[in-house]
Amino acid sequence: MDWSRGPTVGRGSFATVSAAISNLTGHIFAVKSTQLSSSNSLQNEQRILSNLTHPRIIGYIGHDTTVENHKFLYNLFLEFLPYGNLNDETLRHGGTMKDSLIALYTRQILDGLDHIHSIGIAHCDIKGQNILLGENGAKIADFGCAKWVSYPPPPENVISGTPTFMAPEVAGGEEQGFPADIWALGCTIIEMATGGSPWSSHHRHYRHPCSILYRIAFSGESPIIPDFLSGKAKDFLGRCLRRDPKERWTARELLKHPFVEESNYAERENEGLNSKSPMSTLNQSIWNSVEDVSEVPRPSSGFSQGDRIRQLTSFSGKPNWSREENWVTIRDYNYYKTHQLN
Repeated sequence: MDWSRGPTVGRGSFATVSAAISNLTGHIFAVKSTQLSSSNSLQNEQRILSNLTHPRIIGYIGHDTTVENHKFLYNLFLEFLPYGNLNDETLRHGGTMKDSLIALYTRQILDGLDHIHSIGIAHCDIKGQNILLGENGAKIADFGCAKWVSYPPPPENVISGTPTFMAPEVAGGEEQGFPADIWALGCTIIEMATGGSPWSSHHRHYRHPCSILYRIAFSGESPIIPDFLSGKAKDFLGRCLRRDPKERWTARELLKHPFVEESNYAERENEGLNSKSPMSTLNQSIWNSVEDVSEVPRPSSGFSQGDRIRQLTSFSGKPNWSREENWVTIRDYNYYKTHQLN
């Protein structure tokens, strides 16, 4: 694939996301890159995404390996979603979303979860930061922790994800299947409603990831459901946040819940697709800080896609995208081998 790497639009523990453009078609996409020697998570994401095609899942374009600055890089090509993530959207709404908007995004996430669960895949890291927004609404992204689910789980079953969004059975090291994604969805709804961690209403002593994991696994408690939510929203959360995974509703059952089913969907969709916050999310380690802080500035509204990408790079200077030196032409590893480049 002949393409050019543009400005960096996000960084994480394991990968860097850059804007990119195909030199053949002019199509803009996102490229998620990391050193080949430490690319297990990114390669797992590629294997999962290459099996998925759904309007509520981030689009997979391809992958390759390149040599840049004398380093071997593994690159994952993804659909570019310019409107940020659910955390950004919550901030744009003053730190708390209305029930109607929460219901819209919840339904869209459920559509994606129902699809991946139906073919045997658990995401394992659902949270606002991993739900990206495009012209047509929310899409589930960051499948670095995702896995094919088998019952019973294998003896070497690996637990992964973000501590504050882990279900009790996950925090306790027992299993991580489809019900864990539903618990995390409940936590994400609280995040949309309050603008904070699902456990932030609890004692500050439990802000450390290890303390939170212990509390989730063994305290018998669940995240506090905000009092100001509607009765339907509270009931919906109650179905998601049952500590026994066998008692949680499935994604398909939740799609029939009045909270997401009984509303003017078209009207809420028009309300929801108004975000102008183009950030990217990256895979995070389980031991990252409980409260994630983005390094990318939030832009103002009213910009074209090119303007949005330019503003993403304002923290490191505003490059002139029309100038050739701001883009690096990349070809796959076979090209480098053929031409014996170091």
